[in-house]
Amino acid sequence: MLLKAKHSSVSDWIESLLSKGKIAFSSTQVQEAFPELSDVAIKRSLDRLSKKQKVVSIYRGYYLIIPPQYAGKGMLPPALFIDGFMKHLERPYYVGLLNAAAYHGSAHQQPQEFFVVTCAPALRTTVRKGVKVNYISKKSVNEKLIESRKIESGYLKISNPALTAIDLVQFEKRSGGLNRVGTVLNELVEAIKPEMFSPVLLNEVSTYSIQRLGYLLENPLNQKELATALYEESKKEGLSFYRVPLKASASDKGFPADEKWKVIVNTEIEIDE
Repeated sequence: MLLKAKHSSVSDWIESLLSKGKIAFSSTQVQEAFPELSDVAIKRSLDRLSKKQKVVSIYRGYYLIIPPQYAGKGMLPPALFIDGFMKHLERPYYVGLLNAAAYHGSAHQQPQEFFVVTCAPALRTTVRKGVKVNYISKKSVNEKLIESRKIESGYLKISNPALTAIDLVQFEKRSGGLNRVGTVLNELVEAIKPEMFSPVLLNEVSTYSIQRLGYLLENPLNQKELATALYEESKKEGLSFYRVPLKASASDKGFPADEKWKVIVNTEIEIDE
């Protein structure tokens, strides 16, 4: 519970939160701090502050405080508020895809959107002041595959390099297509260690995505050691490979298949150096 002490106004209370390093609050917390105010009065106060770009609502009953250094944009970078927001929703999560790859050193193409992976039920995309946060739903989020990074507002959970690689392949459309994925993987491989292809990882992701990643590692990326580690661990886990197109959205008729990974090579991968 935040700052129960009396304040002269909701605006004053929010300023006191900011002075304590807090960047978000819920409408419930406002009600607890101002029990004498009606719900209508609180809503009016928050609406006035929103118009002044002092706060912004990103979810029903959840507000971000906009400090002076971000007043021009009227919005915080997602990395600063996602951890607190997901705790508010009581959801497991991790930052994934291109954003996670950038944290692991693959900054060839900076992502224009922010991707957060969480469990069902699905969350709607958040778009505020030109900032877009996309939510991807998975059946489960395994903490063993997640790393915690220290940032200025606290901590941020991101997928480890191996999970990031497989997610990039699985959600290649969300990542800008296979050519962009290949380019990002070309830098990301430096952060992937063979032992990261663990039973925990392989049982958490789709076999089709494992096949596609294996093909990419072995062929256009020429990462034989990583490809071998992924293949051998897949066989130890008893995974069965069936024919799957490299590009899921394209026709697979009349194209050759890689015998090892059972991947139908229905597109050429162009990697930007």
